[in-house]
Amino acid sequence: MDFINEYIEKNYSAERKKHTYAVYDTAVELSGIYGADAEKAGTAALFHDLFRGVPQQTLNYYVRHLNMEDKYYDKANLAHGKIAALLMRRDFGVDDEDVLNAVNFHTTGRAGMSLLEKVVFLADAIEPGRDYPGVEEVRAAAYRNLDDACLLCMEKTIEYITARGFFVDDETIQAMDYLKKERMNEE
Repeated sequence: MDFINEYIEKNYSAERKKHTYAVYDTAVELSGIYGADAEKAGTAALFHDLFRGVPQQTLNYYVRHLNMEDKYYDKANLAHGKIAALLMRRDFGVDDEDVLNAVNFHTTGRAGMSLLEKVVFLADAIEPGRDYPGVEEVRAAAYRNLDDACLLCMEKTIEYITARGFFVDDETIQAMDYLKKERMNEE
């Protein structure tokens, strides 16, 4: 995986590098706690923001030419992980579905997330550089119960996005509902 580190060093801003490596460290740490494959978590963490910070015009090009849904047009936050996952397979030869899904759904989550997907989703949300209302609560939950932390993170995300009148991806709502249903089934 030296090639992804070389790509990061050459193409990422200092802030994006810091974030990416912090997500890597957090994903590996959470993997150790919850029994996920640390190597896969690290790989997904290094790739997760491959297209974050890319101009919207470029992202829109990929949305069109990779035949993605129109809902990703002009929505960098939603599109960048989807594009990264598609191009990881095409351009970097990554074919592990769990790693690809962890990158694909790292901002939205999805119903039925794998352990690896949850680890990467949370690592991106709670890495030490993150500072947003409720992050400390989500961080604390991440070290107690992975599902509870994912659910809390999704609830806070939806609350934040809807309060600002932005588009909430259906995948996030479905992921949250799935986790709630799972919690009810356990009780």
